[in-house]
Amino acid sequence: MSEISTKPYLLRAIYEWCTDNGYTPYIAASVDSRTMVPREFVKNGEIVLNISFTATSGLKMDNDFVHFHARFGGVSREISIPVDNVVAIYARENGQGMAFEVSPPAESDGEGVDEKHNGPALAAVPPTHDSPQEGDSEGGPDDNSDPPKKGGRPTLTRIK
Repeated sequence: MSEISTKPYLLRAIYEWCTDNGYTPYIAASVDSRTMVPREFVKNGEIVLNISFTATSGLKMDNDFVHFHARFGGVSREISIPVDNVVAIYARENGQGMAFEVSPPAESDGEGVDEKHNGPALAAVPPTHDSPQEGDSEGGPDDNSDPPKKGGRPTLTRIK
């Protein structure tokens, strides 16, 4: 008998930790043909979803899939994400959580896949500076000349 992955157990543990501490659990997932999510909210082959008790109905996190219903624009939609596709689970309020390596799916549509590593990759984000450093472009990689706002909502940034 093959050994069961620790990933679904860790997902359930981080979810429980978030709810026990009053945080809002978010899940980031790589989207492929096995993932049932509203495609209009997929960006760069990934989707980030609020999986809190108040945002979902019938949340079930089993060893193979995360299933639930959620409302998008007032319309209830069925969501199904393979555990293998989960990139991260974290608390919205402070960004604490866990990121995972995503193994390449059996069938892929090619969205969000790093050709070199055959799957999405996470990396540390270097600290931002209020003024451009030598060799930096004026507006940075996103051409946004506004400095990042301090004290804002934490976000998970994925670097390819």
